Amino acid sequence: MDVRDKIIVITGGSSGIGAAAAKILRQRGARVAITGRSPETTRIANELGCDHYFVDYASFEDVRRFADRLLQAYPRIDVLANNAGSIFRGRQVTKDGHEMTLQVNHLSGFLLTSLLRERLEVSRAVVINTASQAHLSAPLNFDDLESERRMASLRAYGTSKLMNILHAMEINRRFTGVNAVSFHPGALATGFARNASGPLRWFFGSALGRLVLGPPTQGGERLAWLACGQPGVDWTPGEYYDGQRPGKKSAYVTAENARRLWEVSEQLIAEA
Repeated sequence: MDVRDKIIVITGGSSGIGAAAAKILRQRGARVAITGRSPETTRIANELGCDHYFVDYASFEDVRRFADRLLQAYPRIDVLANNAGSIFRGRQVTKDGHEMTLQVNHLSGFLLTSLLRERLEVSRAVVINTASQAHLSAPLNFDDLESERRMASLRAYGTSKLMNILHAMEINRRFTGVNAVSFHPGALATGFARNASGPLRWFFGSALGRLVLGPPTQGGERLAWLACGQPGVDWTPGEYYDGQRPGKKSAYVTAENARRLWEVSEQLIAEA
């Protein structure tokens, strides 16, 4: 797909994968909007010549306000990249009453996509969810989505990435004219672990981590490939990709789980 003058929204675009993808897509002529929480967001946006918004994904109020601003600013949205996410130390609860990993990595992206549904359908948009191979070792326990019975940071992160895959599958089934896809960006030296426990945070930010892990540009290139590709030709709608081919998926990746997660997620965002 020729992305010149296309409107592309990338959440979590102020660093790492999102910033790398924004740079590539701007170079190809797209109009890009990124989100972030730090002052670095403004610097990156100014450097790339793109729009930017400050959004806290731990707040549904913030996400709703952001959706309103997008609808006011853009007559169409050609690509929505749900890329915001992190791993968190221990069990934390947002002001909306949800476990932090669940809300930041899944529910807020689910909410944003739902609020933009009509605009995405009219635009015949592409929705791209940043998932991870970490989903392969994570369970999906509908009786404990909030990790009240058992909390382990890596486990919660992996489950949220599984949810990203299921969300994209179900968008593809429920939305009219919208093609959704998810992908594994690679094991990369990004800031996603800045909120994690000491050892994990240290590794991802250390010289050793940068030596062992891939650069953020790798993930940015994967996101940009999906954004620029033609659904049904270059990639299969509803699929999960690792590189430019379908990735290995866990046994929890089923149509029934995708349907059930959607229904539960609708209840959770409505309760806040």
